[in-house]
Amino acid sequence: MGVKLFDSKGTPLDKQRFTWKDMVQQPISKLDDDAFTRVRIILMNGLEVEAIRFQHLCARMNKELQVPLAKVRRVEQHQQTTINWLISSDHSPLETTIGYEQVAIEVTAAVAQNEPDPYLAQVYRFGLLEDFDHLYRYAALLDRLEGKDANNILQSHTDILPGRPTVDEHRAPEDDVRDHYDRAKASAITKLHATTIMAAEYQTHDFYANVGPMYADPLARQLYAEIASIEEQHVTQYESIIDPYETWLEKWLLHEATEAYNYYSCMEQETNPRIKAIWERFLDYELGQLNYVAELFKKYEKRDPTEVISDTLPEPIPFKSNREFVREVLSQEVNLRALGTQFVDHTQEGQASLGQRQQLNSEGSPSQTAAAGYQWSPGTELNRKIA
Repeated sequence: MGVKLFDSKGTPLDKQRFTWKDMVQQPISKLDDDAFTRVRIILMNGLEVEAIRFQHLCARMNKELQVPLAKVRRVEQHQQTTINWLISSDHSPLETTIGYEQVAIEVTAAVAQNEPDPYLAQVYRFGLLEDFDHLYRYAALLDRLEGKDANNILQSHTDILPGRPTVDEHRAPEDDVRDHYDRAKASAITKLHATTIMAAEYQTHDFYANVGPMYADPLARQLYAEIASIEEQHVTQYESIIDPYETWLEKWLLHEATEAYNYYSCMEQETNPRIKAIWERFLDYELGQLNYVAELFKKYEKRDPTEVISDTLPEPIPFKSNREFVREVLSQEVNLRALGTQFVDHTQEGQASLGQRQQLNSEGSPSQTAAAGYQWSPGTELNRKIA
């Protein structure tokens, strides 16, 4: 039986407390913990960062909500700290990047397979193949810059192969905006999916934009710059599928429901008992926050929250390898391109995107250079036998 969002009151907001030791706990083991524990940590950090960002934006536009937003946002901040600090310091920035791309691939693949709206499922598959290629480019950089095998992070759950070439992903802005779901007709899972993937991609963009300048290697700096640009395109894509006519309180309610849904998904599948306890605790916190926001929704909009989101959470997002699905999508859709809100064969791509790409790549492509001649092999290229 699924979690009842509005019957399960969770932890009251004024009881959601932290200490510094509470927030900064023992991190996971880079090599001993399951890769999907790291996937869940990165995903939930992205959702908490998105919650904080959204609530700040909402506060700038809604005077009467500023204090309630500040109260919830302070807890979100401390939840985000607790989660993000679970990544151990022996992860190099590039190894963490590999983890981010594994999130983008496996979570988006799971969402694409479970999305009931065919158009939105296509949107997710389209973005998936681009993140798949990013993993390949970063794996090549990790091998050549640090002499490390990306599969130590991926743990054989995710292939390291080219996807839609990053060099071909640069598009005109008008070709990154998609059709949005209808808030009055869309299913609950459609709304939860959209906020989940948008949050994950936004976090990825920000991570690359901040990490890239820290490298001395000129190619690494360029590669992060190039892929950060694509991640901005992905944020544009995924935020555009969310109905822009939702009210601020409607969106806030959906953000809280999305966090609760994802904590529930994490809790149900976590293999590390200590981390599972965090997911259980934060699910209770999110249910408390959700019900707090639901009361505000009823007060200001005079509406029932179940008009926005159903009371029972859907089945959890499955955290598992989606290798066969990704391979199938790769074989069938790698040559798709975007033209306005639709997807077309690469031969029908518009001049606006072709021109944008030509300009950006006119002095070379970092992603092509970084992976030139690269083919993943166990133990890095240095272990490959030369005939």
